[in-house]
Amino acid sequence: MAAQVVRAGRPRLCRVRGLRRGRAREGAVLRRVLAALLAAAVVPAVTGVTDARGQEAERAPASPIVAADQATRAVYVLDAAQAQWDAEGDDPGVLWSWSADGREGLADLRTDASWTNPSEVKSRELGGRRYLLVTASGGLAAVVGYPDRSVYWAADTGPGNAHSIELLPDGNVAVAASTGGYVRLYTASTGPRATGHVQVPLTGAHGVHWDPRTQLLWALGNRQLIAMEVGGEPEDPELTVVRQVTLPSRGGHDLAPVLGSRGRLWVATASAVYQYATSEREFVSYPLQARISGPGVKSVGDDPRTGQVLVARPEPGNPCTWCTATLYLYRPDGTRTLLRGGVYKARWWSTDRGR
Repeated sequence: MAAQVVRAGRPRLCRVRGLRRGRAREGAVLRRVLAALLAAAVVPAVTGVTDARGQEAERAPASPIVAADQATRAVYVLDAAQAQWDAEGDDPGVLWSWSADGREGLADLRTDASWTNPSEVKSRELGGRRYLLVTASGGLAAVVGYPDRSVYWAADTGPGNAHSIELLPDGNVAVAASTGGYVRLYTASTGPRATGHVQVPLTGAHGVHWDPRTQLLWALGNRQLIAMEVGGEPEDPELTVVRQVTLPSRGGHDLAPVLGSRGRLWVATASAVYQYATSEREFVSYPLQARISGPGVKSVGDDPRTGQVLVARPEPGNPCTWCTATLYLYRPDGTRTLLRGGVYKARWWSTDRGR
């Protein structure tokens, strides 16, 4: 299928502090994350926590949090048990980090420009390996091995404001670009720099998610939530739009699975946060909706271990006007702060795609 060429303006720039983190620091962080995850695995669960469905559930240790920090042009995996983190110091709560800056294996992708304003972070599993998925408004999209930081696939998608990314079960990678107005499916399974792709137009494309239950690729635009069937072969894929849903309000921004409820998707717009039931084909109410829903939410999701909801929204006074240093937690309530941070999106560090 021929690719559609899209040209768009350059992304906005956020004030950036340089990342000061050497290979020795990465080794120390790697040792800490392995120890922390091992410790979390053996802590006994306690009862008394309500999950995203409003039902009583066992309370396990919270999943770590992964955050895209535009202030330092880096991604951090953070210990959710800490109230605040200092990514520029020797903080044991910073379990792992990654940045495209200075990566020799990415030098061909002009990362000084393409890694401007990290805009998406999530974790996925493929072939028994765990990966970090990232995009940046400057155009970089990458799938990075965890914890060894090896690059499975990366591309400079161009000036379309890459805003979300998904790894499909066949090894291909979907990217949503907002000003480019498209969802692309790259043939990443064919090689680490594969640029071949098919493309579906979607005005204001901001989110993309592969749903294992419906076996559909969902994408969120300015006014629509769409579902696409993936056909063809991995080396020559096809995308067919099979469902189009009008959003209750404009400005679709974040799309993620509701991990505590079967067949639901989190959908954030410029003014509200909704849940969409894929089987019922309608937007439905959810626990704490009046408190969680609101304007400007950049990312939202529930922890598969505890049911706790994590929200990132811009805070007044941050040097980056669309960023925050403070993340909000619901049920139980709380906040987490990345000191001097400019976080755009933050998610629970989980490979769970929903059910």
